[in-house]
Amino acid sequence: MTEPPRPPDSGDEPTTPLSGSPGQGGYPPPGGYPPPTGDQPPPAGYPPPGGYPPPGAPGVGYPTGGYANNEDKTWVLIAHFGGPLGVVVGGGLFGWVAPLIAMMTRGQQSPIARAHSVAALNFQLTWAIVGVLSWVLTAITCGILFFVPMLVWIVPVIFGIIGGVKANDGTLYRYPMSYSFVKR
Repeated sequence: MTEPPRPPDSGDEPTTPLSGSPGQGGYPPPGGYPPPTGDQPPPAGYPPPGGYPPPGAPGVGYPTGGYANNEDKTWVLIAHFGGPLGVVVGGGLFGWVAPLIAMMTRGQQSPIARAHSVAALNFQLTWAIVGVLSWVLTAITCGILFFVPMLVWIVPVIFGIIGGVKANDGTLYRYPMSYSFVKR
């Protein structure tokens, strides 16, 4: 059985891709493209509907939020609270040991544990260097500036405890006055 011939432009005729006339194949229909349904990406140069997410939002920048398991949380707390413990026990110079151990132990398995331990490690390394410089300054001034190492000793203890409390709540603490020696 054969079909009767169809009139041109009836819309029912079979077409081949890019057959040459608009409305057929790979060309848009004569009225243009249909309106967007909301699942397309925003046009170039314009923010997405609702604006860009804030810098601390999940999935933007450092990982935030809860922990995958209790082992991650334990290593994160070791990284943050171990810094002040190392400062107190080591005379201000060994606060970087606990974050380094946490990063080397759990950092390859958990991105959240790595982000926390790298933040704590960078902060503790920065202040260990500042501590050494403060002792040098005290020695150069023959003890006149004896209080400078004590002030430098207090800073990583206070901020390490703050970082540990924030980590216990599930948020990454951005340490102030820190240089990035280790990249995330």
